[in-house]
Parts: sequence; C-alpha cells; structure tokens
Amino acid sequence: MIIAIVVVLVLIVLGLVIYNVSIHRKIQKFKNMNQKITNLYIIQDFLNTVGETISVEEKIKKVNDILIERYEIKYSTIVVFDGAEYQIKASNVDSKHWHALKNLQDIDLFKDSIEAATPKYVTVNNEKEKLPYQEMEFGRAKSAIFFPLYIDNVYIGYWIIESGTPHDFDNVDITVLEVIKENIVSILKMVVHQKVLESIVRKDLFTGLYSEEYLYGEGKKQIDQFTLSTVCMFTITNIQEINKRYSRELGNKVIKEISKCIEDDLSSDYVFVRYMGPKFVIVFSGAEVEGVADYLNEIKLKLETMQVTLTEKEKQEISLEVNPFKSKTMSQYNETAVPRLNFVISSYYKGTGLEEVLKRLEEYLDHADKSESDITNI
Repeated sequence: MIIAIVVVLVLIVLGLVIYNVSIHRKIQKFKNMNQKITNLYIIQDFLNTVGETISVEEKIKKVNDILIERYEIKYSTIVVFDGAEYQIKASNVDSKHWHALKNLQDIDLFKDSIEAATPKYVTVNNEKEKLPYQEMEFGRAKSAIFFPLYIDNVYIGYWIIESGTPHDFDNVDITVLEVIKENIVSILKMVVHQKVLESIVRKDLFTGLYSEEYLYGEGKKQIDQFTLSTVCMFTITNIQEINKRYSRELGNKVIKEISKCIEDDLSSDYVFVRYMGPKFVIVFSGAEVEGVADYLNEIKLKLETMQVTLTEKEKQEISLEVNPFKSKTMSQYNETAVPRLNFVISSYYKGTGLEEVLKRLEEYLDHADKSESDITNI
C-alpha cells in the first residue's frame, strides 16, 4: 500500500516537473516571440525615421531616442568618425561628459574590441569604483557595453550603452543588442546618401538659385509639409540659338533675367531651382495643377514678351576682354533676344519619388519638338 502511494506521489511529482518544464518553455517561447515582435516594431520605427524629411543629424538622434525608450536603456551614445574626427551624433548623456565618450577608441580596453569587431562589456563591483574611461563622472555609469560599428568591413565608429548600476548587463541577451547594433549600422548606411546630397547643395553662379540637389534635402522638407504639390519644369528652348546667333553673354543674361523675374514674382512658400543648363524647376508646395494654371499662363506670357539686351557697360566689359579667338563683331552685341519657353507640369504626392517625377518631366522636354512652346500636363 505504502509502495503504491509512493509510486503515485512520484508520478505526480514527475508530472508536475514535466508540466513546469512545458510551461517554462512556453513562457520562454512567448518571450522570444514578444521580443521579435518588439524588434519588428522598432525596425519599422527606424524605417519611418529614415523616410522623414528631416536632416541626417536629426534622424540619428531620433533613432537613438527610439532605442532608449523602447529598450529602456539608461544611457545610449552613437559616435561616428566623419573623416577628420570622432563626433557624437546622438546621446542622452550630459554634454559635459562628451569629451570622454568621443575618445573611447583611444582607450586600451576598447582597442581589442575594435580590432576584433566584437562587443566589450565593462562593469565595476561597488559604487566607489569608476569605469576605466571615465574622467570625472563617478556617479553616472557603473556598467557599459561597447559595440564597434562597421560598414562594409570599414570601422566607422561605435555605439555604447551604459547603466548606473554595477553588473546591470550581466544577464542581458547580447544577441538582441547585436541586432540593434546592425539596425544602427543600416540606418547610418541609409542616411549617408542624404548626407552627401546635403553637403553638395550649392547656388548657381549666374542666377543665385539653388541647384537640383536642394530639391532632395532642404527643399523636400518644405515640399513634404503637404500631401499634394505641383511640379513644373521649363526650359528655354531657343537658348542655343541666342548663344550662336548673338553671343553667349547675351544668352547668360537671358537666363539671369528669366530667373530674376520668376524669383521676384514667386511666393516664398514655393521652391524654385535651376535644374540643369536652361532647365528650371518650380515646385508649388500644397497646390494642385488647376491652381497654378493661371500663374503659369501669366508668367509664360510675361517672359516670352521680354526683350533682353546688353547694357553699354556690359558691352564695354566685353570689348575689353583680350580674346584673339572671339569671332563676334561688336554689332552682334547690340542685338535683342526674346526667349521662348516650353513648360511641363505634373502632380507630386508626398512619400513618392520626387526624382522619378522630375525624370519624367525632363524626358518630355528633351524629346519635345524644339519649336514647341506650351504648358503641358503629364
């Protein structure tokens, strides 16, 4: 009888053990699934941030804020080498500590981590100790994990997370943090192209207008404040004729006068750039095609009745130029040029490819008959 009871009890205990193991596995599976879902949501937040019309610096700071909030990280700092020096691109640490944080590549403790492309975990054992890289911050951070960042096997900087508690990262899942690190690298790779565009934006020497690149950076911020805008591209169809028949100086003045006329007349809410050569782009932010039709008809009429001539001062400057190859006679500099323009317009929706709209407009103008002088909606 006693043996039977013992056997029953053993079976019950084994059953409970098996049940507990099963429950533990299910909980672990749920945690893993929950972590994956969390990671997917965070990746989506990252992608949304990349798509926003804000500067590269703002995007990196926003990504860091997402990491801090979603993963409940006490301190997070992203440091990137810009080709000349290491710069803190994002951090929620007080700026008085930045000098130490942006020079971690010089600390022996982290040099091996950089060379091996592996994370480095450092911590203290009590509140009186400080981390090796700290200069004056005894009470702020007591544990940290350093992650070197690489793009295409090239070291570009690091991400460091910190906690004010000793051994706070002892049981952290490093694989999850590695995934976050790779997401940071992906963000940096994505925004590097935007950074290039922001850095090469320039103003055209003749007109004082921004170049095409402006449309994809600062200009797009203004344009994308609205769901729908109208993009207009126009070209001076007879500019080559003016250059050849009269003079390049007169052709340059035609370009200047046209750009000045539109710039003086155009609302500051709209974006106006010199696209390329004799092509210009106006983006009517927040306006539908029908809403800009009257303006385009008026400005086209105004520009095509414009008579452009060189002033006496301009002609004197030309005559003083020492150029033995100049084939123009001074009488040709007395001529008057009348520009002829061809316009094409299209709608642009926020979130779609502005470059694709511009490409389509440019292709239309490039293949249009040279004698065409219309306002075409495509």
